Amino acid sequence: MNRASQAARRGHGSLVFATALAIALAATPVVAKEFAPFAAHQGVDLARAAAVAWSADAVLVYVENDEAVDGQGGAVRWGYLFYSPALDKSRAYSVRDGKIVTAENLEIRFEAPPLADGWLDSGAAIAAVEREAGKSLAKNAGIRLSNMLLMRGPFQDGDPDRTAWTLIYTIPNAPALFVMVDAVDGKVRRSWRG
Repeated sequence: MNRASQAARRGHGSLVFATALAIALAATPVVAKEFAPFAAHQGVDLARAAAVAWSADAVLVYVENDEAVDGQGGAVRWGYLFYSPALDKSRAYSVRDGKIVTAENLEIRFEAPPLADGWLDSGAAIAAVEREAGKSLAKNAGIRLSNMLLMRGPFQDGDPDRTAWTLIYTIPNAPALFVMVDAVDGKVRRSWRG
């Protein structure tokens, strides 16, 4: 065998090895980074700092889980909405892993009163529901907490100025269950299906 034939065989072997390696790498699943869930309060300071940089008079008016919420009130991502009276505009921030991952102005008018200071965190709101309605919730097979909203006004005919969490539970083959928890005193104020 001459040198040219040997080099060609080595080259062919290298090509086969490189092809096999490329196929193996392509077949290896890409593992997405896992982010740790956190309670709603943990992202407020970061979002507030960004909001005040946007407009010095910005006030927090709304909080919602942006990804699935767990049974302890943690979500991988929370959304925070701020309103600026001076600009008459609202700006939303989404926080994950200690970073703002989305910041955008709302193109709709969303003038809302600021949330009360000292509101209960998401885990405490879930604990209040468990304490007051845990047994009746457990009777619903497949019930799952899907959303948590913190705001003032909506769903509160008697006292629209109270800051409240609204927890929305989905139940297979049944209307969703809404449970409102006062975000100041931790009492379940009402529940309804819808």
